[in-house]
Amino acid sequence: MTSLGKLVFVDTHSRQSKLSLSNTSSQNLNKSLSLAFENLFYMPYDIIETYGNTVLTLDISHNKFSRNLHFLAEFENLTSLNLDYNDIDDFTTFLYMPKLQLLWLNYNNIKNLYPFLKNLYTSLPNLRYLCLMGNKAAPSYFNGGTFYDYLQYRLFVISWFPRLVHLDDRVITAEQLTEAKRLFKRPIFDQLVEKTPLPNCLKLLHNKLTAMFFKPLVLSEQFKSTKTVNLII
Repeated sequence: MTSLGKLVFVDTHSRQSKLSLSNTSSQNLNKSLSLAFENLFYMPYDIIETYGNTVLTLDISHNKFSRNLHFLAEFENLTSLNLDYNDIDDFTTFLYMPKLQLLWLNYNNIKNLYPFLKNLYTSLPNLRYLCLMGNKAAPSYFNGGTFYDYLQYRLFVISWFPRLVHLDDRVITAEQLTEAKRLFKRPIFDQLVEKTPLPNCLKLLHNKLTAMFFKPLVLSEQFKSTKTVNLII
């Protein structure tokens, strides 16, 4: 637990050349902010006040953030966010951040992809880089998952983020995009909810019905019975 009486170490740095101390260089100094390994479970107000409007890249990995992420709305220009090794779980939600393009969520407590991914897409529609490794919801050989589990997981995540170009440690291929769209077609009503303003009662009904009938991971047998050469991975 971080004590308010302690000075929080703030590592602000710029990847620009430090040979010049011009106004342009000075403005770039606060674009990257690291608060990793600070045992934080909330964001200090003075940090928000000082860096909220200027930071583009924020590293708050190896802390204790969970569902208390409302402070991220104050970092309105954020494009990259590292939340590795925190306590993010299935019920953590993000506020609307249309500028965010890179999100690292490795080694958190995410156990189920749905509705976590749906909420994530609603809040972060322009993600291009996403990492979920080390979570139970992201099966791999390292956590007991099979190749088929991994393939299902990868295609399901891709189906939710049409702008994604990199998932975990691999680039997304054109074949994967095509297969994700084919296997995980979005319900028509789901698309209407995103594009058309609807009453809250209808949105609530839609969420309940989706939770009841939508089963994302049901393709193991289909993959296991396929003997064709795999071109997806």
